[in-house]
Amino acid sequence: MIIGLLIALATAVKELALFVSHIKSNSFPHPLDPETEREYLLALARGDEEARRALIEHNLRLVAHIVKKYDNTRLENDDLISIGSVGLIKAINTYDMSKGVKLVTYAARCIENEILMQLRASRKNRDDISLQEPLGVDQEGNELSLMDILGCQSDLFDRVNQKIEFARLVEAMKRLPARERFVLERRFSLYDGRSWAQREVAAKLGISRSYVSRIEKRALRLLTGFLLSP
Repeated sequence: MIIGLLIALATAVKELALFVSHIKSNSFPHPLDPETEREYLLALARGDEEARRALIEHNLRLVAHIVKKYDNTRLENDDLISIGSVGLIKAINTYDMSKGVKLVTYAARCIENEILMQLRASRKNRDDISLQEPLGVDQEGNELSLMDILGCQSDLFDRVNQKIEFARLVEAMKRLPARERFVLERRFSLYDGRSWAQREVAAKLGISRSYVSRIEKRALRLLTGFLLSP
């Protein structure tokens, strides 16, 4: 029932991993000149996925630059890069040309906000105890963890983890705009137990199938952002 949605989310996460790999390898595309950037932004407003991708890739250098400011934090550099990349993706997805703010200024703010949110969350949870954390040794000198003491089985943890992830997904779905949630619920069998075809959703909303496809992609990007946020 929910497998299709999770697969789609995995695809979005894979896209994020690709952007992160650019940063780790220092293979940054050159920043766009103002005219080209404007052309891409106008194309993005029309739902052009290639324009969105280009805008993200050509602003990855900004993520690397901002991440350097947080080298002395508790977070690993790779984690900071991933978090900053999420902020950049959110910036591209939500940027509004009509506000009169430069894209680089808006993106920098989103990247920093994403990193700061994660830092606050990590400080809040720094006293949490991991089930794998060593607690001592037994009489034979073997290391003991909290999991060993509780005697929990791995399949139990898997079931608990699945329930936690499902609960997070349900909460993230509630944060979507009504039309985006409407489309995902019907496309991924979350409404009445069956997967609606795009033409059915289009007929119900009175829009074209191609527009349904754009809404679905946008909804998945938003949902991925919610799930990756602290």
